[in-house]
Amino acid sequence: MLDPELPVEAPGPWDWAAIFGRRAPVELELGFGKGRFLMLSAHARPDTDFVGVELSRKWFLDGKRRILKEPPPNLRILRAEAMVFLIEKVPAASVAALHVYHPDPWPKRRHHKRRLLGPGFLAQVQRVLAAEGELRITTDHADYARVIGRLLAGAAELAPLAWPEDELPGTHFEVKYRREGRAIYRYRYRRRAPASP
Repeated sequence: MLDPELPVEAPGPWDWAAIFGRRAPVELELGFGKGRFLMLSAHARPDTDFVGVELSRKWFLDGKRRILKEPPPNLRILRAEAMVFLIEKVPAASVAALHVYHPDPWPKRRHHKRRLLGPGFLAQVQRVLAAEGELRITTDHADYARVIGRLLAGAAELAPLAWPEDELPGTHFEVKYRREGRAIYRYRYRRRAPASP
């Protein structure tokens, strides 16, 4: 049986073709929780490779257990801090899409510095996304949504895109929150292609 877990201690930047044994578009999910989006996506899109990153030991082990029931060959996971992973392991312009669904909002003001989404994160997004690569973010936290909106509005290298209702992520939290009638704030952006010389 394929072990989907990647050794986080392996030095970077990583070679996706070496990891997956082929050349294919690579999509990352930061904070995969129970792994529902990753599993659904990897099984539905076998021509794309997926990498999931989760810091919480509890969620990581739970997600890995679920994945091991029917491990798709195009899915790998690792337990790591998202920003460290982006900085140390992900090559520049190597990612077709980056997914961040319902990140911890750290609602108390004194904890805001722990939020993933900030200027440093945005700089890494613009570094790792390939031309025309996509960034997709969702949150149910209104205050965090305002912060994210302002952050993305100032990203010169990213262009906003519509996010059709039938393309919502299949995460565990998304399904739960929509059932509860919560407002979901969605952000979909594409890395602009470099200008022709």
